[in-house]
Amino acid sequence: MREARLRVGLLFGGASVEHEVSVSSARGVAEGLDAERYEIVPLAVAGDGRWLSPERSRRALEGRAARTDDPAEVDDGARVVADPGGKGLLRLDADGRARPVPIDVLFPVLHGWGGEDGRVQGLLDLAGIPCVGAGVLGSALGMDKISAKSVFESRGLPVGAWTWIDRARFERDPSGSSARIADEIGLPLFVKPSNGGSSVGVSRVGDADGVRPALLAALALDRRAVVEAAIDAREIECAVLGNDDPEASVPGEILPSREFYDYAAKYEDGTSRLLIPAPLDAPTASTVRRIAVEAFRALDLAGMARVDFFLERGSGRVLLNEVNTLPGFTGISMYPKLWAATGVPYPGLLDRLLRLALERARVSGARTSRLGG
Repeated sequence: MREARLRVGLLFGGASVEHEVSVSSARGVAEGLDAERYEIVPLAVAGDGRWLSPERSRRALEGRAARTDDPAEVDDGARVVADPGGKGLLRLDADGRARPVPIDVLFPVLHGWGGEDGRVQGLLDLAGIPCVGAGVLGSALGMDKISAKSVFESRGLPVGAWTWIDRARFERDPSGSSARIADEIGLPLFVKPSNGGSSVGVSRVGDADGVRPALLAALALDRRAVVEAAIDAREIECAVLGNDDPEASVPGEILPSREFYDYAAKYEDGTSRLLIPAPLDAPTASTVRRIAVEAFRALDLAGMARVDFFLERGSGRVLLNEVNTLPGFTGISMYPKLWAATGVPYPGLLDRLLRLALERARVSGARTSRLGG
């Protein structure tokens, strides 16, 4: 008798600015999963945060709905909620009936706020649902650039010059704050929301007059902003896979089509080049892979992460930039491409991530209908 397919909840969409990137990633995952072994249960999150019914979610996943945040296209009066106490997911129909939505493991591709910052991970823990990727702590640390950089420095990992400011301090003295930051970090510099991804809200500042508007833009998206020295460097990325014994992929290099690797260069114009493997000498490639694993462990991550580096021109220094705990899974995303070049093709990568999630759930005691609960 053929073994029952594993039911994989595919969570995508969300209320963040990375909503459409998430939908593209979910389509990539859905296409990569072996239909003979896995049953996909689509779970779209609308722009207002509602978890939509699997039927309406499938329409969005297959492109038959205009947008998952368009109520006229996707709202059928039903919603899905997590039921704390290890009881999984429930579908609440418009007539008030509650029915279980059976899944064995959940694969979140919710990029950005509310998806990779620990909020969803905590909810799933309470409901006893195994989840691909980092847990609450690792997700929160990885999402917050200020916290992550502080942890990296405490572990002796190499990072570039940086500082931060919150909205309240900036609003008390915008001009003075801007001038102090320019003096402390030097120009040019980058300003970013502390919590964010896909380079949304990131500004490169080349003169003192540009610091204030860049801070305004970043602080409009988050209450804290991180400011980093602009380094004359090559952009190197490395993928990490595993739980307690993580492995690093071959490094890759990004040749941005724009001044820096912004949202458009990542997802819109399609002209940025990825060099996989990166043309690095053996000692440098080894250093990148070693630091990638150390960063993964420092933040207590699990499952997967993409670790981004700067390779400073002239000095050859390898500097740790940031860690992405839910990297993109679109057709042009670096994470799956790096593992394919390392000998783990896309379907095999998805298999391993699902196995790692179930392994971690067994260790931590999470339960689903097939795991004792």
